[in-house]
Amino acid sequence: MGRIDELIKQLCPNGVKYQSLGDLGKFYGGLTGKSKSDFSDGNAAFITYKNVYSNLALNINPDDTVKIAEGENQRTLEYGDIVFTGSSETPDECGFSSVVTKKPEKPLYLNSFCFFYRFNDINLMKPDFAKHLFRSQNLRRQIGKTASGVTRFNVSKDKMAKVIIPLPPLPVQEEIVCVLDKFTELTKELAEELTERKKQYEFYRDSLLSNTTGAKMKRLGDTCRMKSGRAIKPAMLSEIRDTEHPYSCFGGNGTRGYVAEQSHHGEYPIIGRQGALCGNVCYATGTFYATEHAVVVESLGEYEPRYLFYLLTVMNLNRYKTQGAQPGLAVGTIENLVASVPSLDQQRKVVKILDRFDTLCNDISRGLPAEIKARQQQYEYYRDKLFTFPKDEFEV
Repeated sequence: MGRIDELIKQLCPNGVKYQSLGDLGKFYGGLTGKSKSDFSDGNAAFITYKNVYSNLALNINPDDTVKIAEGENQRTLEYGDIVFTGSSETPDECGFSSVVTKKPEKPLYLNSFCFFYRFNDINLMKPDFAKHLFRSQNLRRQIGKTASGVTRFNVSKDKMAKVIIPLPPLPVQEEIVCVLDKFTELTKELAEELTERKKQYEFYRDSLLSNTTGAKMKRLGDTCRMKSGRAIKPAMLSEIRDTEHPYSCFGGNGTRGYVAEQSHHGEYPIIGRQGALCGNVCYATGTFYATEHAVVVESLGEYEPRYLFYLLTVMNLNRYKTQGAQPGLAVGTIENLVASVPSLDQQRKVVKILDRFDTLCNDISRGLPAEIKARQQQYEYYRDKLFTFPKDEFEV
């Protein structure tokens, strides 16, 4: 940290300059005029919402594609662009950033649910500096205030233009990048090791669940009740602590807010049916409210709920989604899928084994998950500390 402090004193003794995004560049939207069919067997690279949300530095070599006609007038991403998610289920998750830190070798087209920012002067900020800066606590706090909504929050570009960012000299930016990249690289290595362990877990899980000896094969619609969640109206939002129930776009334990009524109580597998979580499966326990973005799956007696969760997880439900910028999964499609129904005793044995594996791979209180969490917290602490610059009081 001493080197960074020395550079700041040397290069900006009066403090670091701060300016609004609106003064430094412009915002641009993603693709326009596309239909679902355009996202099947495309001829150009397509940047998804999930790509933006999940990466500090944008993955510029995605497998996702979109059809672009010759001469079609669509904007493409360039080196240095800062991409933002345009909407989310909570204001805290709106405007998540990802930066184009390498020069694209081919045109990159952005989904319509995201937008991007481009500096007027590309030399003003290092892209690798921007990837850390725009996820720092101060910037996230400012960006969160630009979103409004009830169950779906959308970012206002006009308000985003008023977000204030620091502009330290490039040598300061480079030094900060060196420090923070070391943290993220270590976290990446640990995450890769955890990924290998999860592959082992998934191998054993798939082997156990594929052993259908003596099991009947039945439609899920004949063994389970599929219930779509309901939209939340403003009047349902709770302000009374002792009567509220958690809700989210996905339902269950992924709390996104509170409502003054419940729709489910017990233990159920939950299937995401829209957007980036389409086809994903989680497990809900207790009292909760499921929104229209979720499907609650209730066993009619032939499945243990926990076994059903594991079974749905390995069925790769994402492959049955509709194509498009905002994919969806129909309840009828899930009901018509055929799955094995082992005896309840066999199901309980499988659940006991898989729960142990799941704890080893996913319990954040122990092992690699705990170490990764600790490293991430350490990175966030130093990131936010490094981005707290003395302000240039003589700035005009």
